[in-house]
Amino acid sequence: MSTYQQIVLASRPKGQVSPDNFRLETATVPPLADGQVLVRNHFLSLDPYMRGRMEETKSYAVPQELDKVMGGGTVGEVVESKNPKFAVGDKVVGMLGWAEMGVADGPTLRKIDTTHVPLSAWLGAVGMPGMTAWYGLTQIMQPKIGETIVVSAASGAVGSVVGQLAKMRGCRAVGIAGGAEKCAYVVNELGFDACVDYKAGNLEADLAAATPNGIDAIFENVGGKIFDAGLARMNPFGRIALCGLISGYNGEPMALNNVRAFLTMRLTLRGFIVSEHMDLWPQGLAELGNLVGSGKLKFRESVAQGLAAAPEAFIGLLKGRNFGKQLVKLV
Repeated sequence: MSTYQQIVLASRPKGQVSPDNFRLETATVPPLADGQVLVRNHFLSLDPYMRGRMEETKSYAVPQELDKVMGGGTVGEVVESKNPKFAVGDKVVGMLGWAEMGVADGPTLRKIDTTHVPLSAWLGAVGMPGMTAWYGLTQIMQPKIGETIVVSAASGAVGSVVGQLAKMRGCRAVGIAGGAEKCAYVVNELGFDACVDYKAGNLEADLAAATPNGIDAIFENVGGKIFDAGLARMNPFGRIALCGLISGYNGEPMALNNVRAFLTMRLTLRGFIVSEHMDLWPQGLAELGNLVGSGKLKFRESVAQGLAAAPEAFIGLLKGRNFGKQLVKLV
């Protein structure tokens, strides 16, 4: 294949993301320099953080450049190598973006073993989302046996792992998700103790019923009214791992009404970016890989077919249409 397809950011969104913000292009496979590796991507990861990078605002990462390949996690196979650490046929995870192929320097790729863990799972439960869940739970929420933890976006790639890991540590795990189908999956398949359907219209009352002893720790992915409802149920010295605020990613102002709880309940809130804690990745990935490989950690995937489907799949992700980890299958 002397050419391949890629998607670039054509314009910055004004409010909600539109397919017009992206452009599909054909690129030529470049010659490799010493130390470089050519990878044919099999799966592309779509993640909520990408919405923030589309804005030209100060954040933890530089904004996505216009007319450049959209950034994103990938798994694939080495098809050409000028790096002694990688051989043709090696399976690798990297950040080669919304493209069928990509060239990478060795340090930006990680060789992976697909004997017990499926290739796609290295972008989900045993990838950045899984590590996000593991870090937020173990390092910030620090749950103790018998405590109640609440996870918003509980059926998603991150939330689903948080709840399962919490259960394994002896906690009561309560999820919040949108729709009866997602809530049934969270309880019946993932093993949460309860799940509140925020679309049912009784968020505060349903959350109170699901957390009769209050909430000791929250893993927050959504923000807004859902976060407010959780704050109202917090126990003294509760911990909150702030991972995402997807309800406000399209630029709507996000009010928080129960701020008083931070004072009265002496709460700790900490935002985090998992890529800033690479020293803990080997420990976390070892646990996650063993759990997925042995079937003890369950995960679900929504898979769009072909690179051209990525923009619509990403828009659907931001609207909660995905079920589990959102991927694009490229091969």
